[in-house]
Amino acid sequence: MSKKTIWAIIVIMTLSLIGVGTIQYFWIKRAVALDEKNFNDKVTIALNNVKKKLITDAESAAEKRYYAEKNILAPKNVLAEIIKDDLSSSSSGLTDNIKRLELKSSFMDPNQLLESIDLAKLESYLKSELESKSIEIPYEYGVYSNREKAYIIENGNYTATIGDTTKSSNVAAMNPLYKAEYTISLFADDITNPGHLNLYFPGKQRFLWSNVIGVLLSSIVFTGLILFCFSYTVYIVFHQKKISEMKTDFINNMTHEFKTPIATISLASDSILSPSILDNKEKVTKFINIIKQENKRMLSQVEKVLQMAQIDKENLELKLNPLNIHDLITDAVVNAELKVQAKGGTITTKLLATQPVIEGDATHISSIINNLLDNAEKYTPNHPEIVIGTNNVKGGVEFYVTDNGIGMTKEAVRYIFEKFYRVHTGNLHDVKGFGLGLSYVRAMIDAHHGKVTVKSEPGKGSTFTVYLPARQNKLKTD
Repeated sequence: MSKKTIWAIIVIMTLSLIGVGTIQYFWIKRAVALDEKNFNDKVTIALNNVKKKLITDAESAAEKRYYAEKNILAPKNVLAEIIKDDLSSSSSGLTDNIKRLELKSSFMDPNQLLESIDLAKLESYLKSELESKSIEIPYEYGVYSNREKAYIIENGNYTATIGDTTKSSNVAAMNPLYKAEYTISLFADDITNPGHLNLYFPGKQRFLWSNVIGVLLSSIVFTGLILFCFSYTVYIVFHQKKISEMKTDFINNMTHEFKTPIATISLASDSILSPSILDNKEKVTKFINIIKQENKRMLSQVEKVLQMAQIDKENLELKLNPLNIHDLITDAVVNAELKVQAKGGTITTKLLATQPVIEGDATHISSIINNLLDNAEKYTPNHPEIVIGTNNVKGGVEFYVTDNGIGMTKEAVRYIFEKFYRVHTGNLHDVKGFGLGLSYVRAMIDAHHGKVTVKSEPGKGSTFTVYLPARQNKLKTD
């Protein structure tokens, strides 16, 4: 699968996820809006019912005061009584009835009615009406007087007001009733509007969202799972593609690595069979040594591949013995010095560890050091300046290999310990190998319960730092 195809799938999947998420967002938002509209309608109906009950109570109280003032028995229906009187009386009788209505209206002054609302009844009406509409969340309410320019009732209590509280922004900011969205006028007529009843729900938004919180959380969880699976799949695709590229590179390198010694062996064999060479013992010996050397080289490369296969199967058994890391480094430097000096470079040792003895497998520890020195030499084209040193650290020994080679990018550092990976130096096969050296190093360090870190910059060289614990048996028992 090409990179273009992979990126096209990623773009399409990403847009699809964004589209699904957007649709879910709008549907949930729409559901909340519908719930809010339904909630608002219920509250409005409840307030209207409360208003009607307050007016009925006010009229009843006014009638009682009127008839008590006149010392007469109140009829069951004042309006019917007046109409009856009007029909049976003369014009003078009609005038008397009008006067009676005027007297009665004097007991229904809007401002007076507003200020004389029964606290217990108001609270009871609000509670019963809201509960009948299935609204059972905390609320705050207040009766505002336009004459006093302040709330005269707040949450079942009369309030004492001094002056115009609306002139103080602090009062409005502290009192949530000033931002109440539900309000209804009380005892208003064509001329006078004494005030209004305000209702405020502090937990309204929480209540509305609680109805869809289950759907919202489920949506987030499932979308998150899809996103995680998608991201992981993309990661696997790119990782597998990288592995595929490395394996292809490995096959190409292996073909190149085997082609040269095979060609050399073939040429040496043909030369030995030549009559002019066959009788010359010295030349025959020379060509036989060439064949032997090239055969050993091929065998070494095959051994690396088989060794890594054994590590993958976890069949590796370490032969643990006390080792002096300084002795192993000294031997490795002697072997690497010839190749470094051939490029006009040097290897410097800084063996500063005062307790260089560790427990490990001598063969594999030596191979780790040799591999790191070999890499430092291979990836430093001209005049390599290699430094290898040791330090004592808590629990073991740390050694490092520093070079002034081509260095690596951060992306390359991420993959250098992968099998078959090789830092690209162009299309030339100027750096030999299968890309197994550092993979082997990492596997052996892990087998010894150690740790390896890399610091590198392109054009400035690299530093490999390896930590190895002093004791292996203790680690196993822990």
